[in-house]
Formats: sequence, structure tokens, C-alpha cells
Amino acid sequence: MKSKFNFSVNQYSNLLVKDLIKHKEKLNLEVSHGPLNCTIIDAGINIAGSIEAGLKISEICLGGLGEVSILPSSKINISSYLISVHSSKPVLACLGSQYAGWSLSHEGFFSLGSGPVRSIVQKEEIFKKLNYKDKSTKTSVVLEVDKFPPEEVVKKVAADSNVQPKNLTFIITPTTSICGNIQVIARVLEVAIHKIHELKFPLERVIHGIGYAPLPPIAKDFITGMGRTNDAIIYGGVVQLVIDGPEDDLKELSKNLPSSSSSDYGKPFKEIFKKYNHDFYKIDGSLFSPALIIVNSRISGKTYMGGEINEKLVTKSFS
Repeated sequence: MKSKFNFSVNQYSNLLVKDLIKHKEKLNLEVSHGPLNCTIIDAGINIAGSIEAGLKISEICLGGLGEVSILPSSKINISSYLISVHSSKPVLACLGSQYAGWSLSHEGFFSLGSGPVRSIVQKEEIFKKLNYKDKSTKTSVVLEVDKFPPEEVVKKVAADSNVQPKNLTFIITPTTSICGNIQVIARVLEVAIHKIHELKFPLERVIHGIGYAPLPPIAKDFITGMGRTNDAIIYGGVVQLVIDGPEDDLKELSKNLPSSSSSDYGKPFKEIFKKYNHDFYKIDGSLFSPALIIVNSRISGKTYMGGEINEKLVTKSFS
């Protein structure tokens, strides 16, 4: 398959990983050698990490095709800060790199792989739509987990990517860490792009994307942390998209894209998760989208909006 893009997300992100390692002390990270001499960047297990590291890791997840920043919020009762993300190649950045869609497990270890390695291994159906395959002798994977990967997982990543273990970097961001919080909230644009795909709207019509969501307080446990980060996007996230296409299609998209279109909308994510006996895959998939969607037509200049921010539920979740 010949790619329609003539650049490498791994080439871009490898520079960001190199910078992360170079400034590990300033960023409050621990770097060590793991199984088979791979590189492990601990961003929250044995060390606290940092806000700046969380922002940089989020950009690595995006394959170097997006920028992530922290902004003050006017809604102090929800959160004093927002995480903002934007990309001029939002479909490839979000679905070709950032989306956590590659299952990596062995015995007691389980995580969903995110980041530029996915564009090499091509394990998901979405890559048939993206028409993009990357090659690199060095790559990285971001894992939202509170354990270091065992040797069997390192072997799998090396084999599937055809990259030597010594050239693999695993970035570990637990849900209960500041880096974990930030890199999940930075997916506010990604969940919108993914739902566009699920709605079978042509991805090639999406031109630009920008989004933000409130940064939740760090939780003491995984379930609470997962609940807060999901609630931040589902009830507090805002995404604006520049899209080509007929006006009726854009108007319909703005109605169907927000999280409020889901039958599971209306309760904190932690309660929804409990309702389905902690089975993530029983939850209505249309819930995973930002609260407010703004669709701007590149052709007509008209703007269509759907959904709304639910401050009450965000405040309840964060409290």
C-alpha cells in the first residue's frame, strides 16, 4: 500500500522522545533499561512526573502532528486549568497514532498501546481507511498502566514492529498520575475524530481540529481516575472542526457527534462503569465523545453546534 503522506510520524515523535530523555531530571521522570534492553520512561509509578512531561508525552502520542498546551479556565468551580490540543492533520494524528487501540497483554499485565508504533504494526482495521503505513528503525509506545511491561510484551512489540528491542521506548503513564491525567484529557479531539469514523462520515472531509477539556484532580485509585478523565471529556470537552461537505451533512454531524446523543449519557462515568459490572465494552460507544461540538464549513463558512457543557456533572465527578 502506497501512503498518501510522505512523512513519518515516528521520525517526528522520535525527536520528542529524545528530548524527553535528555531533560528527564527537569521533567521529573525516571529512565531505565527494561527487558531485552528496551528503554522504559517512568512517568508516574516510582516518580511523580510533571505537567510539562504530560504535555510532551501527549504530543508523542499524536505522532508529532499536534500541539498540546495548558490554559487557564474561567470556570474555577470545575477546574482551574484546561488541556488544549490542536492539529492540522487531525485524522492521522488522532487515529493513526494517538488512539489507544492495540491490545498488549500477558498474564497479569494489560494495557492498550498508543502512539506512533501503531502506524508501523497496523494491527487495527482503521488503517485500511487511513491509507498510511510508517517505517522506522526506532519507535515508542505509550501505556496507561501502573506496571512496567514484561519481557513477553516487549518481544511482541519488537516482533510486530520489526524494530529491535533496544530501539523501543515504553512510556508508562498511570491513570493516577499527572502525566496520565494530561495524556488522557489530550484525547478530547481524538474521541471526536473516532466517533466521526464510527458514524461513517468520510474522514477525508475533516481538515482541521482543535479541542479542550478541564484537567481533573489526580485520583487516589484507578476507577476514580478513569471516571474523572472520561467525565472531563464527556461532560466538559469542547471540539471545533473545520470540515468540507454538504451543509445538511455537517448539520447532522453536529447533532450526532456530542456525547449527549448516547443512551448512557447523564451520570458520572464511574457510576456508568459500575452499572455494567466494570465491563468497559458494554457501555454505549457513542458516549465517548466531547460534550460540545462546533462544526465549521470550509465551503460556506457557516457554523453548526451541538451538545452542551454539563458543569454540574463535571463538578460532581471532580469532587
